[in-house]
Amino acid sequence: MGTAGTGTDEMAGEQRQLINVAYRLLGSVTEAEDAVQDAYARWYALPRSRREEILSPGAWLTTVTSRICLDLLGSARARRERYVGAWLPEPLPDRAEWGPVGGSGRTGPADPADQIVLDESVTVAFLVVLESMTPAERVAFVLHDVFRYPFAEIAEVLGRTPAACKQLAASARRRVSAARFRERAADQAEVVRHVKEAWESKDIAALVRLLDPAAVMTADGGGMAGAARRPVEGGTRIAQYMVAIADKAPGLELLERSVNGSPGLVAQRGGVVMTVASFDVRAGRVRGIWAVRNPEKLRPWRRGGRIHEGGTSVTPDLS
Repeated sequence: MGTAGTGTDEMAGEQRQLINVAYRLLGSVTEAEDAVQDAYARWYALPRSRREEILSPGAWLTTVTSRICLDLLGSARARRERYVGAWLPEPLPDRAEWGPVGGSGRTGPADPADQIVLDESVTVAFLVVLESMTPAERVAFVLHDVFRYPFAEIAEVLGRTPAACKQLAASARRRVSAARFRERAADQAEVVRHVKEAWESKDIAALVRLLDPAAVMTADGGGMAGAARRPVEGGTRIAQYMVAIADKAPGLELLERSVNGSPGLVAQRGGVVMTVASFDVRAGRVRGIWAVRNPEKLRPWRRGGRIHEGGTSVTPDLS
């Protein structure tokens, strides 16, 4: 058997791809990084003779990483039943929007979040739909439809036939058809900007006009930050809730920023990110708001120092 691809540089080069696969499977930067590190540990634990027999270390690592993620997804449901309030995926920043660390003029250490490609498969709306799938459906769909792995290879991950994997992916595909719809980025940004302005001015009527009557707002505080334990449903109720909590959050800044590659809002106090909100915009109105306040999920936003200034201040906090 050949020894192609066993060099250290080539092995390290697979990390970006693996992080991208694992984040889409798990919805967590931290768990994705742990899964990839576990896969690498298993690789280097193999006897040298066994590693030399593996023609494609990248394919081996992808299979192992996916299996690790599959196991984690199986146990995640039980963990999330104990989670305080709603569970949302970890939001990702666009690092181009961040300033130097601590004003030093230097960028921070490499972050796993920096390696994740921001496309439609990582929008929060998309990841929320992935959460509704069975672990097997999620793995089959992500590996095939997002990363174009053949069903023969996915079958090795899931321990099923290629035909069964194809059926799993088809079932998952039906679930995500609606989530694939996206407004033009400029149109999304305009709506989010209007939401920001109405929120800052505490204009309930303007917010109601911007929100779909059936809109839903979900907040994730994880028991570590104030957040509504249950989703707030209905455009009018959401508008009233947003204005009511605006009075409780003086001194915060609200900035328009990319969240998982789509227009969103970031609230910060003293340069520290407190809340990251993403939006599902359809036909010029907001159908969904996802606000993450759990500080453990905001680490990628806090490692790089203060966000560049440019947004206006006086911001409601989802407390």
